[in-house]
Amino acid sequence: MMPISSQSPAQPRAGAITTTRHLAAGGEVTAHRHDVHQIVYAGRGVLSVATDAGSWVAPPTRALWIPAGTVHRHRAHGRTVLHAVGIPADADPPAPERPAVLAVGPLLRELIIAYSRPELEGTDEGSRILAVLLDQLRHTPQQALHLPVGRDPRLVAVCELLRADPADRRTLAALGAAAGAGERTLTRLFAAELGMTFPQWRTQLRLHHALCLLAEDVPVTAVAHRCGWSSASAFIDVFRRAFGHTPGAHRADD
Repeated sequence: MMPISSQSPAQPRAGAITTTRHLAAGGEVTAHRHDVHQIVYAGRGVLSVATDAGSWVAPPTRALWIPAGTVHRHRAHGRTVLHAVGIPADADPPAPERPAVLAVGPLLRELIIAYSRPELEGTDEGSRILAVLLDQLRHTPQQALHLPVGRDPRLVAVCELLRADPADRRTLAALGAAAGAGERTLTRLFAAELGMTFPQWRTQLRLHHALCLLAEDVPVTAVAHRCGWSSASAFIDVFRRAFGHTPGAHRADD
């Protein structure tokens, strides 16, 4: 594993794949890859992972699955406790072929935290915990929290406008005019390259941004405004449907 950047308060031990570490707000783990699968979980704070295919974000009720061989980088939002566990590349059940966000219930949470202690690596106790952890993964649903990136320069330009200001309420036609592309062309590109409609992608972007702001203790009403929702109640409704609880409950769990 490549070293944590200077924004992080501590260096991991060389080659650590299964480990627990503390990251300051804004702390990063630079681009790297593993020969095994990895589950990364934020027991506190919010963690995002980025690859060339897009980004994924996980609050404490979710974990990130990173397939073996995937070049990726992490970023902490808010003070974050990162738990990482290595999973054999040939483990059963078959792993997702790209990064994914996994729902984390109470048992899976405790298994990840317990197995992320480096001293358990190679021990009988560690093997027993891993066996139960793998069994739990067979019944763990994936969550649609992926924010894909496009390749076409016109699509990339529109997405960057919204990344710079998620509260931008311009229509796709208006954004396209600023990026030099027509609405019909952009609609086709969103479907072909990102696999979702423009409103779906913008909502996903806003939810990602909202999770990061909540981790930084920004008040819920301010988060709603900065992410482009017309009211706090509208934001709370979308957040609850996406994550199963309110932003206030999310903050309390953190």
